[in-house]
Amino acid sequence: MTRIAEPIMRTCSRRRSRYPSDTTAAEWALIEPLLPAPACQTNTGGHPEKWLRRDIVDGIRYIVDNGAKWRALPADFPPWETVCGFFQRWNRGGWVTFIRDQLRRRIRTGKGRCPFPVTLIVDSQSIKAASTVGSTTRGYDAGKKVNGRRRHIAVDTLGLPMMIMVTRANMTDRDAAREMLWRLRLTHPQLTRVWADSAHAGQLVDWADDRLWLSLRTVARPRTAEGFVVLPRRRKVERTIGRLMNARRNVRDHERLPQHSEAHLNWALITVMTKRLTRKSARTDSWTKNPSPSTDRRQARDITGE
Repeated sequence: MTRIAEPIMRTCSRRRSRYPSDTTAAEWALIEPLLPAPACQTNTGGHPEKWLRRDIVDGIRYIVDNGAKWRALPADFPPWETVCGFFQRWNRGGWVTFIRDQLRRRIRTGKGRCPFPVTLIVDSQSIKAASTVGSTTRGYDAGKKVNGRRRHIAVDTLGLPMMIMVTRANMTDRDAAREMLWRLRLTHPQLTRVWADSAHAGQLVDWADDRLWLSLRTVARPRTAEGFVVLPRRRKVERTIGRLMNARRNVRDHERLPQHSEAHLNWALITVMTKRLTRKSARTDSWTKNPSPSTDRRQARDITGE
C-alpha cells in the first residue's frame, strides 16, 4: 500500500541581518506599532501573512538605500512582488506618512518642543527623470536645465519633514506652493508662519495671508555674496534635501507615479529619523564658532590622551 505524502507547510523564520539598511531591534520597536493591523486581525478577515513584516520593511529600505530595481531584490528577502505590494498598499492607505509624522512628533517632544510646529520652511529641488517616467508626469525646468520632476518639501524648524509633494519640473514654485500650503493648512491648522526663498515672493504672499491666514516670508540671498552662503532658516530644508540624496533611489526619479516617488522620499526620511531616535552617542544639531571652554578642554584631552 502506497503512502500519500502529506503537504509540507512552509514556516517563515527571521532572516539574518546583513545589510546596512536593515532595521535594528530598537528601530523595529519604533516602526512595528505604527504599521496597520494584519487583515486576519480585522473585522473583514483574511489569511495570515506568510512573511514577517520586519523582513518586508527591510526589503523596502534596501531598495530605497541602494537604488536597486524591485526585481533585483536579493533572494534572502521575501519575493519582490510581496515587498512591492506592501510598499504600494501602505503608501496608498496613508500609513507611510503616518509613520513619518509620528516619528517627527516623537523627536520634537524629546527635545522639549511642541509636537505640532507653527513655523515651516519650504523649498524645492528639480531632479532628472529616467525613461520609465511618462511624458504626462514630467517636464523641463528651464532655470535648472533639468528634464524630469520637481520635489517640493516642507520641514519644521528642526529640519523634520512635514509634507513632500512631487510635480512636473516645469511647474513653478508659486503654483505648487498654492496646493502645498492649502493642504498644510487643512492638515495642520496651527501653522502661522512659512519661510521660503525669493521664488515664492509676489502675489503668493498676499494670497497666503488673505486665504489661509499664513504669514509667508522670504529669505533672499545677499546681493554682495559670492560663492556658497549659508542662509538663515533655509539651511534647514536644504540639509533635509541633502539627506534625501544619500539614498540612491532618490538620486534620479524612476517611478511611473509621483505618489511612489513621494513614498521613496518618505521612507528615506523615516530611516533618518529612526536612526536618530535610536543612536547611542549623544550628538547635537547646533554648531557654534565659539565653543565653550569646557569643550576646548575636552577636545584637548582627546588629542593629547591625558
